[in-house]
Amino acid sequence: MTKQIFQDYLRAVLVGFLVVSPSVFADSRAVIKPAEATFAGGCFWCMELPFDALPGVIGTTSGYIGGHTENPTYKEVSNGKTGHLEAVQVTYDPAKISYEKLLEVFWHNVDPFDKEGQFCDKGDQYKAAIFYQDEKEKQLAEASKVVVKTKFPGEAIAASIKSAEKFYPAEEYHQDYYLKNPKRYEFYRFTCGRDHRLDKIWGD
Repeated sequence: MTKQIFQDYLRAVLVGFLVVSPSVFADSRAVIKPAEATFAGGCFWCMELPFDALPGVIGTTSGYIGGHTENPTYKEVSNGKTGHLEAVQVTYDPAKISYEKLLEVFWHNVDPFDKEGQFCDKGDQYKAAIFYQDEKEKQLAEASKVVVKTKFPGEAIAASIKSAEKFYPAEEYHQDYYLKNPKRYEFYRFTCGRDHRLDKIWGD
């Protein structure tokens, strides 16, 4: 092959590559859209931190879900008047962290046996629950509950699995409370006995 023919060949290959490459590059640059998962585990202040610490989690939002009134306030929910549960909505990148991992973190941050609420907070508004978005999430949530039942064969699992309803973000002062008010957060978490109970159930 002469030098000229070789150069013509390379030029043809390059032109063909440039024609095809946009779609190839578009596919390689395809971005998986962020997903959302919603969990109730008692006080939403204490449920943000475990998820925020996970690689692949974009952020968490404290809020209310599962009730019968629109735009509930913290006072209404905490008084048990609206039927809502305190919950966190986790926004995450499915390419970096799986829904199964989020389920695992949920279970290890709740008392799955508490029928009255969570830790020092009692009432329906503080009960533990997984809110699934579709059939796949429902199946994964149910499978994760079976794993917990297997680990604790003599215990009844009180945490429930429910279809996700409209989620209402809580008032701004509740968002990232553990960052805005670290001392108050730590005091509340300690006096509520959350970590002591979690260690007793799940270990360190």
